[in-house]
Amino acid sequence: MPSASRSDKWRRCLSGVALLGLLLVVLGLGACTDEGLANRSDPNEASEPSCLPASEPCTVAFNYPYEYGVSSVELRGDFSPDGWDFGVPLLREGTMWRAEVMAPRGQTIAYKFLINGTEWVLDPAHDDTEEDGFGAQNSRRTVQCQEPVCDSAPGDDPPTASAFDWRSAVLYFVFVDRFRNGDPSNDMPIPGIETPANYQGGDFAGVLSAIEEGYFESLGVNALWLTVPMDNPNTPGWGYDGHQYSGYHGYWPSDLDEVEEHFGTLADLKALVDAAHDRGLKVLIDYAMNHVHADNPLVAQNPDWFWPLDFEGKTCVCGQGCDWNDSYQQKRCWFTDYLPDWNFTNDAARAYSVENAMSWIAKTGIDGFRLDAVKHIETQWIVDLRARVKKEIEDPSGERFYMVGETFESADRELLKSYVGPQLLDGQFDFPLRASLVEVLLRRTGTMYDLDAFLATNDGFYPGIMSTFIGNHDIARVVHTAENSPWDAWAAAEPWTAPPVLPTGPEPFERLAVAFTFLMTSQGVPLIYYGDEIGMAGAGDPDNRRFMQWDGLSVHQSALRTQLQKLGTIRRDHPALWRGFRSTLSVTVDGYAYAMSDGQEIVYVGLNRGDTVTAVTGFPEKGRDLLTGAAVHGPQHNLPPRSAIVVVAD
Repeated sequence: MPSASRSDKWRRCLSGVALLGLLLVVLGLGACTDEGLANRSDPNEASEPSCLPASEPCTVAFNYPYEYGVSSVELRGDFSPDGWDFGVPLLREGTMWRAEVMAPRGQTIAYKFLINGTEWVLDPAHDDTEEDGFGAQNSRRTVQCQEPVCDSAPGDDPPTASAFDWRSAVLYFVFVDRFRNGDPSNDMPIPGIETPANYQGGDFAGVLSAIEEGYFESLGVNALWLTVPMDNPNTPGWGYDGHQYSGYHGYWPSDLDEVEEHFGTLADLKALVDAAHDRGLKVLIDYAMNHVHADNPLVAQNPDWFWPLDFEGKTCVCGQGCDWNDSYQQKRCWFTDYLPDWNFTNDAARAYSVENAMSWIAKTGIDGFRLDAVKHIETQWIVDLRARVKKEIEDPSGERFYMVGETFESADRELLKSYVGPQLLDGQFDFPLRASLVEVLLRRTGTMYDLDAFLATNDGFYPGIMSTFIGNHDIARVVHTAENSPWDAWAAAEPWTAPPVLPTGPEPFERLAVAFTFLMTSQGVPLIYYGDEIGMAGAGDPDNRRFMQWDGLSVHQSALRTQLQKLGTIRRDHPALWRGFRSTLSVTVDGYAYAMSDGQEIVYVGLNRGDTVTAVTGFPEKGRDLLTGAAVHGPQHNLPPRSAIVVVAD
């Protein structure tokens, strides 16, 4: 609904927490607006300044000039209970380091800057100081709020609830056909196709029943990613493996305007979205904009909207005649010879596709897109879609429409980053982080020092909200990567003739629990691929898409799901885990400890990826383990093999 006017509603921020001002500006997700968090805005557009009730904490900016040799700057002070022990990192912006914290209006703050982790420095921009009790001085500032006090009149509404903060999202990938069968009347497998590659009966009605049961909420999930809902042909297509497939996955759109009948109707999809919203769940749909199926009438009606299959005398199939990674060929190659590739250099084709994406938002009420294969399309398509969404969806509603992209298995962080920004995507799936987590935590190659070194460069690298993950629908099930003798995701198991069985020992499930502990206690949108919460087995495609296991769980599967349920609750109840910043506490070969601090709270996390007891240090003298509820003491904790601890101070 339209945002309320200044006289109708208070303007306020999400909460009184320490936040990096630069990060908020870059993300466009943290400033105050009529309904809470601001939409990302055009810097050239004039905007009305936000305001706050006099009693509300407000934004205080801190700057430190860039100097040669300075690699890090932290703000430490009494702006929060533990602000002297765990400060707020400043981010470099041009010639300045910048950060913002939240503090009560009129409060006097004592503070210093910690340079390169070793040198304490006064604020060169403010002369007011006070004794620090150790023979030196602290800088002092009285909070002068950036936001003005809101004018209110008797009878004005109280402060409004904040808009959804996508940094707090926990995303669950519901592979619709393989999740739950809620309506057997639409079970229509295609004759002649083997079961692993055929429709198996999952549908929107099944997802709806899980929503109504509270299944997703029990995991701490507050956002769902649904497979592509568009209609697919009821004809088989050959896969690279010599087997015939159906379009059960949704990636062969033969009619861009109709819903896949195996999943249900548009009314069923809308009922799912409405039920999710009633329970506080956001819904993203997978949108396949790179290609259509050859049966799509658009191909015959507008052949110039699609790249020809022939390219310089070769059949331009990606990886067969054309290069997946060549900057030109990757945007025109066909994924297979029955999936014509959109030519988005054609303005009419691009406009038609963007209009279709907008129509799905309008008719379903969804909250975001997972955008498939973004490096294979013209970036202008994303720019056009973002402009339409900003103008027609976000501005009237005041709610951010989250768009996350997929650049499959790319280790090129600069490439991933190039698609994220105010006019582009909100984030991408963080494949480089996934690679580091899988190698260090699941395969146990390298050491925790390697993970810490990677995180030192990855934290804050992207100007958006990335989605973090360890498993998805394009790779073999990660429980096998976590086995005592891990096997290669593609080569070691045959999905058709020798599908792997569920591991019998506890070790793989415990390693997955450690990896999920990291995801759920770090910035980013953690993804749970359906079935990974119970460590489902499966080789490569299509065996990694087995039907969801709802009963007969092993004790180890149940333990993993219980751990994820606890982690979901912890992440929901402790916002420092998703809006805070990481500080390394200790690192060993197998152990890693870090703190997440948002300036209001500190949460301490310890991980042991090893098969023996490992000590982690840096914890408070007295605390409580949120995973067990037990009281814990001392700065050091000896973690059992393949375990984790999440602590808050008492």
